[in-house]
Amino acid sequence: MDRAQKSELVAELNQVFSETSVVVVTRNLGMTVAQSTALRVKMRAAGASYKVAKNRLARIAAEGTPYATISEMLTGPTALSTSVDPVAAAKVVVDFAKTNDKLEIVGGAMGSTVLDVNGVKALAELPSLDELRAKILGLIQAPATKVASVLQAPAGQLARVFGAYAAKEEA
Repeated sequence: MDRAQKSELVAELNQVFSETSVVVVTRNLGMTVAQSTALRVKMRAAGASYKVAKNRLARIAAEGTPYATISEMLTGPTALSTSVDPVAAAKVVVDFAKTNDKLEIVGGAMGSTVLDVNGVKALAELPSLDELRAKILGLIQAPATKVASVLQAPAGQLARVFGAYAAKEEA
C-alpha cells in the first residue's frame, strides 16, 4: 500500500468516524473468508459496516474525532464495526460472536463514551431505532382506539336494550 492509498484510507476512516454513532472493535482469531463475508452481509442488512483496517491507520483516522479513545483497543488482528443506528452494529456482532468463537469482541465506543465487552453486549440488548419507532407509534395509536371503543360502547348498549324490548314485545 503506497502513501496515497494510505492517506485515502485515513480520510475515509475519518469520515466514517465523524458520521457514525457507534464503533465496535472486534478481534479476528482466524475467521475464514466465508465467515467474514457472512458477517459483512449481516452487517449490510442491518445498516452497518464491518471493515478490517490497519491499526496504525485507524489510530491516525480516529484522532480529532470522538472515537480517539478506541486507539488503545487497536492491537492485533482487529476490525471495526460501525453504524449510524447506535444498536445495529453491536447487535450483529454480538449475535455473530455467539455462533462463531473466532470473533472476539474487544470493546467499542459510543461517541466519546468507551464501552467494554459487557457494555457492547448491553447495547446489543437494547431495541433498535426502528423497534422504538414502532413502539412509539403503537402508544400513539392506542389512545385513539380506546376513545373510539368508549364512544361506541353506549350506542351498542342502547341497541341491545332496544333489541331486548323488541324481543319482549314480540313474545
